[in-house]
Amino acid sequence: MKKLILFFLLGMATVSPLIAKNKNQTAIEKMLQAQVTEWNKGNIEGYMHGYWENDSLVFIGSKGPRYGYDVTLKRYKEAYPDAEHMGKLTSTITRMSRLSHRYYFVVGKWELHRTVGDLSGSYTLLIEKINGKWVIVTDHSS
Repeated sequence: MKKLILFFLLGMATVSPLIAKNKNQTAIEKMLQAQVTEWNKGNIEGYMHGYWENDSLVFIGSKGPRYGYDVTLKRYKEAYPDAEHMGKLTSTITRMSRLSHRYYFVVGKWELHRTVGDLSGSYTLLIEKINGKWVIVTDHSS
């Protein structure tokens, strides 16, 4: 009987991290999908809810790194001034790696289908759990 209890407890110890990992990945996927939904509504402010609202946010694009939430929001508004330029976004996660209980690293690809010309590229994201919420703290999109 003792062996059966020990086997059960050891089994639970190995399953428990998997359950938490899946829960975290699901929450991150949900946050990223909410960004796509907001983008496709033409709502840049809603899209930005996935980012850390802090001056230490890092966004790296074709013009190099930019720092801060407000700077990133301004850059998006300049690059995508209207629905025609925003188009319809699709995003595909190709890899998600747990770095620690607070950090995940995500690799993916994005596509914008637009009347003014389609765009596509890749991204890497560092996502951190801050105050119980998963947010993008570093975005490198190309």
